[in-house]
Amino acid sequence: MTYQVFDTSLRDGAQREGISYSVVDKLAVARLLDELGVTFIEGGWPGAMPKDTEFFARARTELSLRNAQLVAFGSTRKAGVGVKEDAQVRALLDAQTPAVCLVAKSDVRHVERALRTTLDENLAMVRDTVAFFVAEGRRVFLDCEHFFDGFRFDAAYTASVAATALEAGAEVAVMCDTNGGMLPSMVTRAVGDVAQRLATLLGTTPEEAVRRLGIHCQNDTSCAVANTIAAVEAGVRHFQCTANGYGERPGNADLFATVANLQLKLGLPVLPEGGLEKMVRVSHAIAEIANLAPDTHQAYVGAAAFAHKAGLHASAIKVDPVLYNHIDPSVVGNDMKILVTEMAGRASIELKSRELGVDLAGHPETAARVTNRVKQLEAEGWSFEAADASFELLVRAELGETPVPFSLESYRVIVEHREDGAVVSEATVKVRVRGERVIATAEGNGPVNALDMALRQALSRHYPRIAGFELSDYKVRILEGSHGTGAVTRVLVETVDSDGRDWTTVGVHENVVEASWHALVDALTYGAALAPAQPVG
Repeated sequence: MTYQVFDTSLRDGAQREGISYSVVDKLAVARLLDELGVTFIEGGWPGAMPKDTEFFARARTELSLRNAQLVAFGSTRKAGVGVKEDAQVRALLDAQTPAVCLVAKSDVRHVERALRTTLDENLAMVRDTVAFFVAEGRRVFLDCEHFFDGFRFDAAYTASVAATALEAGAEVAVMCDTNGGMLPSMVTRAVGDVAQRLATLLGTTPEEAVRRLGIHCQNDTSCAVANTIAAVEAGVRHFQCTANGYGERPGNADLFATVANLQLKLGLPVLPEGGLEKMVRVSHAIAEIANLAPDTHQAYVGAAAFAHKAGLHASAIKVDPVLYNHIDPSVVGNDMKILVTEMAGRASIELKSRELGVDLAGHPETAARVTNRVKQLEAEGWSFEAADASFELLVRAELGETPVPFSLESYRVIVEHREDGAVVSEATVKVRVRGERVIATAEGNGPVNALDMALRQALSRHYPRIAGFELSDYKVRILEGSHGTGAVTRVLVETVDSDGRDWTTVGVHENVVEASWHALVDALTYGAALAPAQPVG
């Protein structure tokens, strides 16, 4: 058996707090996972969840999978109920998927206390349900719930649940770390022990037995990916994951980290050719559908996965990027980033400038000035780490290339609290644009919004595209002051234009409005540089 990448994002991953996929969402996620190249996509629990029942019905006509097979999830027959009479079993069959994944209790304590049935009846439930679906032409996987906890309590019985499923025709018996409490060394020992027991029960070799085992890890010890890798290194060929590690509590084994580790570190062919380089795009697209912000520090696919801050790193990367990157980021569809902070040295400044399209290699004195300026400003509370646009403007200023679309004469902001409870902000700006004095006034829902509207109004005749700019995000952080109880405010402004381009700028001052003004000026200056001035007339 080749390696089987079993994705359960649409079932187990959907149990994450805050995720509620619509049927259309589920279809979109399934297409993305298939594009990545997973082997199986577990779509949900038909019969138990009306939304999942609808998903499987629509999937039959709306999903055309090239790499993956769709899997329906459900439980074994109920205790004391014939398999053909069990409504849940019938719903699984009606889903018409080529494969089903059944869940069964494999811990003695859960059988006796949760199911309230006998150990023998639990084995019969497994045997009957697996055999029924095999007879119906389905590929069958059995999730052995609480496998590792059960194995530590009564190894013989837990192994017998897996053996019963395999004897009845299941393709794989999946060892589930349902409570997520295992560590890699524990998994390795358990897999070896289970393989020996199954070999005896099935009359085969441990090497053959382990290939019919699967692994499903929760992340309660932050070891889900490591535990999955440990199981595969011990011989397991079937592993279950979720996109971005979504799932109940701390989540599941992250699909992207797991397959990248197996393929890039262990050389195991787990995805089809071209799959790895789609990881970043697929990861972020699924996060968007889930309405969750992508984890910037997620291994392999996070925006900061290959971001370097220390000057020592940058100096080495300038010689050879491999020296401080464990892989070439492009292999997984990612990019390397150089962050500009107070830790930056000249190498960081040069690399970051080059990334932004400004080559300082032939300007060593300018690079030194920029480095010193960045360190000075960062000491005062400025942060260019997330404000590339402000950093580029700073570099161009040192090169004498700063675009100056306007100069400020003055601005004024009034906040009026009216008798009816309404709060209105009004801003007036006086600027000079291409030799012309312009005065503009605007109202907004706050002082910063009013300033933004007034400034864009003042500039839009000379720079028409500025009218299409939108302040899409505004972040304020109060920094500890250097004098007594005084404080410094840092503002980050994200701006987006009508073409979808976005940039971030920073401003710092003791007054939040002045800090915001600095960030707004940089935002519109940067945008105006992208959109050349139009003739007046």
